Amino acid sequence: MSILEDLKLQYRIGGIANKMIYWNVGLFILSIPLFYQFASGFFDYPTWLAVSSQPMEALYKPWSLITYAFFHQGFMHLFFNMMVLHFSSRLFLTFFTQKQYLGLYLLSAVFAGLVYVLSFYLLGYSSTMVGASAAIMALLVATTTYQPLMEIRLLLIGNVKLWHITGVLLLLDLLQIQLGNMGGHIAHLSGAFFGFIYIKLLQNGTDLSRIVTSVIDFFANLFSPKKTTPFKKVHVNPKKPVAKPTSKIVAKDKTQQQIDEILDKISQSGYDSLTAEEKEFLFRAGK
Repeated sequence: MSILEDLKLQYRIGGIANKMIYWNVGLFILSIPLFYQFASGFFDYPTWLAVSSQPMEALYKPWSLITYAFFHQGFMHLFFNMMVLHFSSRLFLTFFTQKQYLGLYLLSAVFAGLVYVLSFYLLGYSSTMVGASAAIMALLVATTTYQPLMEIRLLLIGNVKLWHITGVLLLLDLLQIQLGNMGGHIAHLSGAFFGFIYIKLLQNGTDLSRIVTSVIDFFANLFSPKKTTPFKKVHVNPKKPVAKPTSKIVAKDKTQQQIDEILDKISQSGYDSLTAEEKEFLFRAGK
C-alpha cells in the first residue's frame, strides 16, 4: 500500500478528529504556493479567507468567520496547533459525539472571529487573523468544564488534573495579551469562553451543535438532486359488461309465459277448454 493510499484510508476511517487535522494540514500545504510571499517570508491571506478586523469585510464575507480557522501563518503555528488539537480531540470525543465536535469547532470559530472583529474595531486596530487556536481552546475548555478532575499523564511530569493544564494555557494567554499577537490571544480566550458556555447549556438540555447540523442538512438537501416521484400506474378494474340474456334464457322465459297463460285459461274455463296444441305443449313442458 502506497503512502497516498494509506492517507486516504486513514482519512476515511479516522473519524472527525483526523479529518480536521487533514483539512488543516492539507489547506496549509495548498496555501504555500498560493499565498506565501517568498520574498518577505510570510503568508498574505486575502480577506475572503482570513477574517478581517474591519466589520464591513466580515459582513460582506461571512464565510471568512469559518475559513480562517483552517489556515495558519507558518509551519510552527500549524505544528503546535495540530498537537493540541489532537490532544483536545481525544479528550472531547471520550465524552461527546462527532456531531457535537464538529458543531463546537465551527461555532466557536465563528464566535471567536466575531469577538476579534468587535474588539479590534473598538480598539482602532486593523488586521487579519488565521488559525485554529480558538476552536481548539473551545474543545479543551469544554472537556475541562465537563470533567475538570480527569487525570492526564504527562511525560517527565506524571499525572496532573486536566484543569491544571487548561488553567496554565489560559493564564499564558492572559499574561501575553499585551505582549504581541493580541488578536490571537483574544481569539483563544473567546474560544475558551464559548467552550465553557457550550457545556453549561448542554448540561441544561440545549445542544448548540444542532444549529450546525441543521444548516448542513439544509444545504445538503438544497444542492442534492431532487428525487422525482416515480409514476405509479393505477390499475382500474374494468366494468363487467352486463350479460345479455342468452337465447336459452329467453326461450325459457317465453315458455314460462305460455305455461302461465295456459294455467290461467285452465283456472277460468277448465282443462277441456284447451286446444289440442295447448294440451300437447303443456304435456311437453311438464316433462
